[in-house]
Amino acid sequence: MPQVTLEAPDISCDHCIQSIQKAVTKLPAVRFVAGDPVVKQVTLDYDPGAVSMGQIEGVMEEEGYPVKK
Repeated sequence: MPQVTLEAPDISCDHCIQSIQKAVTKLPAVRFVAGDPVVKQVTLDYDPGAVSMGQIEGVMEEEGYPVKK
């Protein structure tokens, strides 16, 4: 499982991280999601054969936390 770290500048607190975790772990083959509001990053493990990075980024954006590109 690859592990990636994404920057999301709109993350400001632990509640933000919890919202992202709840939404992203609903996707297939996302096994781990953690975040740090201080550095505004989310780290996750996922199976790229089952879910695309675009899908993950889309869910984060729907939650109000777009990924910095």
